[in-house]
Amino acid sequence: QVQPVESGGGLVQAGGSLRLSCAVSGRTFYSVGWFRQAPGKEREFVATVRWSGSNTTVAHSVAGRFTISEDFANKMVYLQMNSLRPEDTAVYYCAESHRYSARREDYLYWGQGTQVTVSS
Repeated sequence: QVQPVESGGGLVQAGGSLRLSCAVSGRTFYSVGWFRQAPGKEREFVATVRWSGSNTTVAHSVAGRFTISEDFANKMVYLQMNSLRPEDTAVYYCAESHRYSARREDYLYWGQGTQVTVSS
């Protein structure tokens, strides 16, 4: 496949959990990130992981609640989201980059996104 593909979104109550999955593309890349975009807002960084490495970075807004991980053998990246809040409602995107970065501009290949809705 030429683009990453996200799955696992859905509707969950506040305080609940979801795990998003990203099937990465066949390209060579350095890191995989998750971003999100709420209605009327800019797309923002959530987390990133260095592919086949151990480095991870998460945004302050989700630190302690969200965890990013990779399964190198199966070419998957996961975003475990716990203690979800209504403000986490957004479309979540998986993207690939040639550098380790939290900047949206550094990510070249994007998936179509998966909707996460957190009800209060």
